[in-house]
Amino acid sequence: MSRPVIGISTYQDPARWGVWEMPAVLLPAAYPRLVRAAGGRAVLLPPDDARDAARDTVAALDGLVIAGGADVEPARYGAVADPRTGPPARERDAWELELIRAAIEREVPLLGICRGMQLLNVALGGTLHQHLDDHTGGAGVFGSHPVTPVPGTAYADAVPETAVVPAYHHQAVDRLGSGLVASAHAPDGTVEALELPGHGSLVLGVQWHPEMGEDTRVMAALVRAAGERTAGERAALSPRTPDPRNRAPRTPVS
Repeated sequence: MSRPVIGISTYQDPARWGVWEMPAVLLPAAYPRLVRAAGGRAVLLPPDDARDAARDTVAALDGLVIAGGADVEPARYGAVADPRTGPPARERDAWELELIRAAIEREVPLLGICRGMQLLNVALGGTLHQHLDDHTGGAGVFGSHPVTPVPGTAYADAVPETAVVPAYHHQAVDRLGSGLVASAHAPDGTVEALELPGHGSLVLGVQWHPEMGEDTRVMAALVRAAGERTAGERAALSPRTPDPRNRAPRTPVS
């Protein structure tokens, strides 16, 4: 059976390689590496502002990952920017919000990582804390802390025990978006995972960076949900084998 195709959002930034310096579409290699380790096939999704680009892109995927990165622009959730909030990435915000909405509409399994979880919350009407202390290991250094699952959630099904996770964020979920529930917490009460129960597919966000660790279970949950959805669609589209009991009797040949 073919591996589920998992799209991962990317972003455009200036970059240098060899003799070149120009805008490039970027994504840390750890993301596609984690998708492969979890049994999926990774494809990268550069920002595209064409009409219906997000809907058409999501329609070609089995699952979607919204990657971590820059702070979400506070105007997206009706707030004034805190001085400690980073510069806006408006093109990326717009592209990834459209991807999230298309995935939810089409019931394509979705995983938001760090910024991706925050953007999922904003897409459904939630808000963010613009600054927290002690959720990184310092500038450019991943920290770690324990995360405890909420029993009965999809996240708890994937990771039932308290786990120490790699983290790098200074923003977090404040008011939950419509229909979302918290499915894991840090010791200080920060929402570390959220999900959309009762939806037709897995919709999960985690505040940490699973791609920076060895635990593949969160990504494996997405890949599994993607595979199950695709298998179900194929079964629904395939012609049914006729029941031999319903066949018309053959006319005898003279």
